[in-house]
Amino acid sequence: MTPIAWLIIAVIILPLGYFAWSLATIDRKGIVAIQTNLGSGFAQNGGTSIQRPPLMLGIARKLTPGSYEAKLDQWLALAGRPRSMPLTKLIALKPVLALAGAIIGLLLFLGNPIPTLVGLGLFLTIFLYFLPDLLIYNTGIKRQEAIKLEFPNTLDQMLISVEAGLGFEAAMERASMQGAGPLAHELMRTLQDIQVGRPRREAYEALSERCSVPDIRSFVLAVIQADKYGIGIASVLRAQAKQARVKRRQNAEEKAMKLPVKVLFPLLFCIFPVLFIVLLGPAAIKIVQAFSGV
Repeated sequence: MTPIAWLIIAVIILPLGYFAWSLATIDRKGIVAIQTNLGSGFAQNGGTSIQRPPLMLGIARKLTPGSYEAKLDQWLALAGRPRSMPLTKLIALKPVLALAGAIIGLLLFLGNPIPTLVGLGLFLTIFLYFLPDLLIYNTGIKRQEAIKLEFPNTLDQMLISVEAGLGFEAAMERASMQGAGPLAHELMRTLQDIQVGRPRREAYEALSERCSVPDIRSFVLAVIQADKYGIGIASVLRAQAKQARVKRRQNAEEKAMKLPVKVLFPLLFCIFPVLFIVLLGPAAIKIVQAFSGV
């Protein structure tokens, strides 16, 4: 079969597979219960019964080990728990993608039964199964880098607010309201945890767990110790802000020192050959012409 035929098959199969997966994972009973509660109120409804999970989600949970599910949940926490990809949807999506890869490999093998296509089908199955993991992990890494870059400026804002007379939580709220990055969202979530009655120490420790940046963990530990022993929060913020600025400058210097090494390989394999061709090419042509004339 031609590549155009395979492209047409993929265009037909992939939307149908996604549509079937959407129908299999939708929780119709849960939607009906939510609509009933919104219409009549939770008190009048007398509570809601526990709904059975969707069929695809139940099968996917049985196929997914508990430790692997916990790892996925940790990666989602580092990625900020995007609304478009909750843990249940991620667990249900992985077997569907693997099944789609297996079907594509089977169709390729039926069109041209050679052993190479068997390996290609296995590769597509494994790759599509772990593709959501790679995307979530990459999103988490980028988000943690953004938090790391945003942390020194946020500390400076909190220090200025505390020295101006605000409390620590008020300064944190002000910094989170003025910021627009992932660190501002994490600070706002920490404040919301405290407002709903969660102990401050647990809320701060949850902040350090959601952020894998070592500076955040050091800051949280310093705040917990200051709250425990009654140390002035302004001095703690001043020391942490100074340390964060020093680390940011050191990281910039480290990246600048790594730059010549990273440029070396593109320079050797991409720039130097072209430069040699441009400089030595005419001389080589003249030499060949001279010897061929002799």
